[in-house]
Amino acid sequence: MKHVKAMWGVALLLAIATTGVQAQESKIGYINTQRITTESAPAKAAQTKLEQEFAKRQKELTDQQQVLKTMSERFERDAPTLAETQRVTRQKEFAEQSRDFQRKQREFQEDLNGRRNEELQQVLDKANKAVKQVADAEKYDLVIQEVVYSNGRHDITEKVLKILNSGAK
Repeated sequence: MKHVKAMWGVALLLAIATTGVQAQESKIGYINTQRITTESAPAKAAQTKLEQEFAKRQKELTDQQQVLKTMSERFERDAPTLAETQRVTRQKEFAEQSRDFQRKQREFQEDLNGRRNEELQQVLDKANKAVKQVADAEKYDLVIQEVVYSNGRHDITEKVLKILNSGAK
């Protein structure tokens, strides 16, 4: 008899504990990372910084591309009247400058991508701090970065953007 009462007591305690856990609702939110990395003040500042940092090299590449285009057009125009040695010399010069241009363009792209990733990481670090600030202030249990579907009431992107745009960390 004591054994049956103990079992009923354990069952009752488990039922109460389970009901308590089920009654507690989790608060979940999500952020749109794309919006954070394009609309936030730190992201815009990073983009401006990159544009300024790489503008000179971009202009040099554009100028070199124009020189190659002019060189090619002039060669096409003059080719029928050139001696064989002059034609070969110009072709070699064009090929050499073209390779140099392609190398510089590749290096430019690699440098730009590396710096863009560095700046993006800084923006994401600031965004993570802002997300944590919102989650702590509003008692979120879980914040997800990307979702397939959710209604707008779970989206905290706007709150995170306000913190980022205000300069708070």
